[in-house]
Amino acid sequence: MAKLGLLARIEAKPEYADKVEALLRDALELARAEEHTVTWFSFRQGPTTFGVFDTFEDEEGRQGHLRGAIAAALMDAAGTMLAEAPDIRPVDLLAVKLP
Repeated sequence: MAKLGLLARIEAKPEYADKVEALLRDALELARAEEHTVTWFSFRQGPTTFGVFDTFEDEEGRQGHLRGAIAAALMDAAGTMLAEAPDIRPVDLLAVKLP
């Protein structure tokens, strides 16, 4: 059961919003390959605002994800496609409903 999570807010530069959306869509395959990522969601909140929410069973899994390919891709994009560095916050899950 997932107990920990990460919530990331990502603000794209307007001219790169479509590329950031594509990056987050394509990141699904990377998330599927991560053994310790229980769930992974990317979403769009507005024209240039995106987010990622993912869950983990333990701190080791969460830290591994932060050192993984998705985080690296976001940091690579930060210099050109993002208006600011991603705001990534750890969360503790209180209750979970999964299918």
